[in-house]
Amino acid sequence: MSSDKKSRPKARLPRGFRDRPAADIAAERQMLETIRRVYESYGFEPLETPAFEYTDALGKFLPDLDRPNEGVFSLKDDDGQWLSLRYDLTAPLARYVAENFQHLPKPFRRYQVGTVWRNEKPGPGRYREFTQFDADTVGSASSAADAELLMMTCDALEALGLKRGEYIVKINSRELLDGVLTAAGVDSSKRGTVLRAIDKLDRLGADGMRALLGKGRKDESGDFTSGAELSDEQITSVIRFAEIGKARDDFRKRIGQLTGFGSIATNAANNLDEIVGICVRNEYETDRVMIDTSVIRGLEYYTGPVFEAQLTFPIKNERGNEIVFGSVAGGGRYDDLVARFTGQQVPATGISIGVSRLLTALTARGLSPETKPLIVVLTTDDASRSFAMARELREAGLRAEAYVGTKKFGDQMKYADKRGAAIAVIEGADERGDGRVTLKDLNRGAELAKEIESRAEWLSEREAQITVRRDQLASAVKTLLNR
Repeated sequence: MSSDKKSRPKARLPRGFRDRPAADIAAERQMLETIRRVYESYGFEPLETPAFEYTDALGKFLPDLDRPNEGVFSLKDDDGQWLSLRYDLTAPLARYVAENFQHLPKPFRRYQVGTVWRNEKPGPGRYREFTQFDADTVGSASSAADAELLMMTCDALEALGLKRGEYIVKINSRELLDGVLTAAGVDSSKRGTVLRAIDKLDRLGADGMRALLGKGRKDESGDFTSGAELSDEQITSVIRFAEIGKARDDFRKRIGQLTGFGSIATNAANNLDEIVGICVRNEYETDRVMIDTSVIRGLEYYTGPVFEAQLTFPIKNERGNEIVFGSVAGGGRYDDLVARFTGQQVPATGISIGVSRLLTALTARGLSPETKPLIVVLTTDDASRSFAMARELREAGLRAEAYVGTKKFGDQMKYADKRGAAIAVIEGADERGDGRVTLKDLNRGAELAKEIESRAEWLSEREAQITVRRDQLASAVKTLLNR
């Protein structure tokens, strides 16, 4: 083996990352545009922040944090300062607000869509790089700000084609959990581990959560995650809280029993009632927005209400088993995040849609938006004519490309087929001499190929191919597409 061959890099993807083909990108782009229209209709405006932030700007609010830069991808700048790829869009927003606080309207309302990175263990459907779509209101302590985000999320999900009953937006409060932990005598240093354990309830189940609240848990690969090491009584209190679930007639009684009817938990319950009440009075009933104590969110910076949008219908996973997809969006109130920079508390609330996750669910449901059908223009001897026809089709509102490869007609047809083109426009010397073009309906041709057995039958079948006058190109293509 030559030294040159030895030095060649192996073509491979890093673990937890993926390539995305054109169809996935086009579907995501259309989904993002639908969400964007909903958010802008509510008056939210866009903001962009860079992919990198100074690591200290991310603070202690890192996912599954055991050492200063775990959970994020970091590097040193040329001046020796640590930079990290953002792990969400909320910490950069807090930094932006702190820098520009004096010049921003209060409250400040923004949406942002962008890639985030998590230096965590990848798994099926869990990537280290993914896209989030956030909406936040900074500078308002009103329950109305929280309620608006919940209603807007409902509108976005329905604009994407989901029906009522196919999703639910759940709301809980960190202050309720704090009341439970205080009453159970749980040390505050264990709060983060408890939060992450509860947040994994839908993925790991009650047994997995119990293990993480106790000594710890070993996953299928053999990796061990340390637990909160709570006592059996403390674990029971936390599990009883999560298992209360949705609010019922005895909701306040059961919360009171776990928290000792303390004022913090009582005020938190009142706040939840007010948020849901605003939604109900605006016809977002409890079939769309509801209180549920099992929702807690894993990040530590939330200070009050927390939200989670969940899909309720089953889909098939990679193994073909039916599962309930669960959460596709989450967020909550984080009144202390800006204060890390300014020392002054600035109330804030936000929600984030997991774009890739939601798109996977919509695709499984058959709701993924489709791109316009492609028309490929083929000619064997004059590329300029292909470009002219493709331009004419685009001016008529169609999606068209001119083939720029070999002059072999067989290669051109193979290309059109691999591109998934709906129609091939063919102009050879004979067609040009007659002032005509041939339109081949590739979808119909594929159907006929399955039905027709003999070559004679194929040659006599003309449904999949028509010849039209050159000046009727655009109208004929539209007619064929509509058919």
